[in-house]
Amino acid sequence: MNPQLKEKIMESLAAVLPITGIVLALSIFLVPLDVGTMMMFLVGAVLLIFGMGMFQLGAEMSMSPLGEGIGVQMSKTKQLWLTALISLAMGVIITIAEPDLQVLAEQVPAVPNFTLVITVAIGVGIFLALAVLRILLKIDLSWLLMGLYLGLLCLSFFVPDSFLAVAFDSGGVTTGPITVPFIMAFGVGLSSVRSDKNSSSDSFGLVALSSVGPILAVMLLGCFFNPGDAAYESARVPNVGTMMDVSSEFTKGFPRYLEEVIISLLPIIAVFVLFQLLSRRYHNRQIFKVAFGFVYTYLGLVLFLCGVNVGFAPVGTMLGRELAATSQKWVLVPIGMLIGYFIVKAEPAIQILNKQVQSVTNGAVSAKAMNRCLQIGVAVSLGLSMTRILLGIPIQFIVIPGYIIALVMSRFVPKIFVGIAFDSGGVASGPMTSTFLLPLCIGACEMLGGNIMTDAFGAVALVALTPLISVQIMGITYQIKLHAQSKYNANAKLPLDSDDIIEIEE
Repeated sequence: MNPQLKEKIMESLAAVLPITGIVLALSIFLVPLDVGTMMMFLVGAVLLIFGMGMFQLGAEMSMSPLGEGIGVQMSKTKQLWLTALISLAMGVIITIAEPDLQVLAEQVPAVPNFTLVITVAIGVGIFLALAVLRILLKIDLSWLLMGLYLGLLCLSFFVPDSFLAVAFDSGGVTTGPITVPFIMAFGVGLSSVRSDKNSSSDSFGLVALSSVGPILAVMLLGCFFNPGDAAYESARVPNVGTMMDVSSEFTKGFPRYLEEVIISLLPIIAVFVLFQLLSRRYHNRQIFKVAFGFVYTYLGLVLFLCGVNVGFAPVGTMLGRELAATSQKWVLVPIGMLIGYFIVKAEPAIQILNKQVQSVTNGAVSAKAMNRCLQIGVAVSLGLSMTRILLGIPIQFIVIPGYIIALVMSRFVPKIFVGIAFDSGGVASGPMTSTFLLPLCIGACEMLGGNIMTDAFGAVALVALTPLISVQIMGITYQIKLHAQSKYNANAKLPLDSDDIIEIEE
């Protein structure tokens, strides 16, 4: 086996084992699951492990070089309109290829899938172009985010309640396993030719701004479509009795994902071919490496999506239903928090973001610290999601104060942490959120007789919200420690270790 692939698979194994252990423990002590259901879940976990490992390696070999290459080439052009147009087109193409968006579109009733996908894709394209212009024109990210989110919060009062949660969810699902590696590398490439002190901090923020576009676009769409009365069909665990039945269920799922993923990747492959023909940026060895990366990405996503959708999502819905049916319904809150804490590590794009952060900050913000911070944030968000389901709390009551807190904090946090925080919010709400945590909330909501559109949907939005606050708290903590260290070194007349410095602007 390829040593790099082996390393990625072992990382995936370490990430998936905790959530698998939690489900096994719940099946033993709280909600007994039959053997067939557990086998569906375990086979899904195995596919998830191998799929995530292959995808991560493939993204490093293909998506990241392509995104960075296009970013570098675009930074050399002096025509802003051309740069904005290319960014818009790339945003639309990459978003249409995002499997998370397809998952959400299938779960939202009353709105045609194609309509929702195109609406979201255009929103991402427009705001990716805006994000690129921000970098080139050196516009302050925190002020821009503050204006945009305050505008969204004001608009939210005019959007039907039954559509509001879906609008905020759409901002999270668009930043998934295909979009994030490309956009993150795109930002690094775009800002790499700059030598000023803000170039590192400006490489972050593209994911954050790209997440605003779909929220705004779907809010506007919500003024024309009202899915409140539409029926929702949740995932059901198939009735399996033998391993042959289990393998048959997964075998039936593979053709669908083989087709979906190749359709998603073909536009990106076409972009790579066109970019290479125009720029001649990559030599033969690099082209061969990128081609192999696309193969790994394709196979990895097929395995990942099949494992999650066939094995994980139905079990998630069943667990939510069974936990809500117990006499102690409030157990949903701590269990939801526990699952949220561990499921973050199983998000493919999270690992890519964490390594990108560690690289750009020269190790001052480690991947381990980012993981822990995001785990705490997502745990809180799942606790809030379950509390909403139990009490019927409108999502505005949490989202509006949460974004106000995050925006106010952005004025007191080092610039690089602002970009990292708002990028983290989008990245944390990946395929595991939309295909396991959302079904978990839907199952609980169904059993409690709640309104799925207003109570269950919104889990993705909360997962995208809490990292904004937790990562900025980490930034404030880092700033305090750095100032204390600077003061100590000044008193002791010692130089500050350059490896531990991030350029901070007050």
